[in-house]
Amino acid sequence: MTARRYERESGHGRRETRSVRTLTVTDLGLNFPHVAQAAKIHRHRTDLKTGKITHETVYTITDLPARAASPQIIGQLARSQWGIEAVHHVGDTTFSEDASKIRTGHGPESMATLRSFAISTLRTAGHRGIASSLREVSYTPFTRPLNLIGLP
Repeated sequence: MTARRYERESGHGRRETRSVRTLTVTDLGLNFPHVAQAAKIHRHRTDLKTGKITHETVYTITDLPARAASPQIIGQLARSQWGIEAVHHVGDTTFSEDASKIRTGHGPESMATLRSFAISTLRTAGHRGIASSLREVSYTPFTRPLNLIGLP
């Protein structure tokens, strides 16, 4: 069985059309353990400022059966991954997480938690640009970070 889903969206200076086509692998009689569906995700983007058009095709497999994961759900799952990537991008570009030399014990996990806490605290306080907000907070008296979380 093949299913298809189209979605159009405009925002962030671009217009994007996404199509998701799924194929139920179990119906084909192939021996792919734990694979229920395969999907082809095609993205067509137009930059509204420059007019540049880009196409991207991604193939994916899942163990979710068609009754649990329609093409729409598979498309949403693929898009939600970008939200996770965006969070990691902020941490890496602002705090140079990938270059961290902390490697032993609970150090890496503790530092990742502190960095994430700092980003969340600044966003909760209404700051959008994390790097510029960190500079601003660092220039004010040392109690400023404590004020952000409600401590005197």
